[in-house]
Amino acid sequence: MNLSELFLISLGLSMDCFAVSLTFGFSRKLLWKDVLLMAFLFGLFQGVMPFFGWMAGSSIQSLIEPVDHWIAFGILAFIGVKMAWQSFLDVGKKRSPDIRNITILLTLSIATSIDALITGIGFAFLMANIYEVIIIISIITFIVSVIGAKLGERTALIPARWAEFAGGIVLIAIGVRVVLEHLEFI
Repeated sequence: MNLSELFLISLGLSMDCFAVSLTFGFSRKLLWKDVLLMAFLFGLFQGVMPFFGWMAGSSIQSLIEPVDHWIAFGILAFIGVKMAWQSFLDVGKKRSPDIRNITILLTLSIATSIDALITGIGFAFLMANIYEVIIIISIITFIVSVIGAKLGERTALIPARWAEFAGGIVLIAIGVRVVLEHLEFI
């Protein structure tokens, strides 16, 4: 896995956080301390969860090495399809809890990072440097969350669901690339 693929995976995984941040920005004027705390927790959980998935994947890697590329594809494709599908299911729902409540913020941080946990299993099969993964995903998610909250305050023109849909498509594309590389089409 190269750095550009890791960057794209990070962007794809951070789209849930972007969508939530954008929604918060739409719904209320946020103080910088609220935005930075939200972005920090989103980045922290989004970065750390792949580590736990990576540990689980590493422990069973030798057993499933012959099909690891298909598992990585399946995980990325499943998460990507789920994100794209979900982006259209939530069209009529108002998703705007108050992020100043730390319990809500922690719950959202965990909920938006479950996909990253599952993706961490795929990182084990791809022999990714997990420390590089943690740092890049955390930084990208932090930046994307801040941008989402601030953009949400300034405009209501970008539907949050399109960000989540785009993130899902990116993850599917990377999964397809993993399989094509393994089958030596690329």
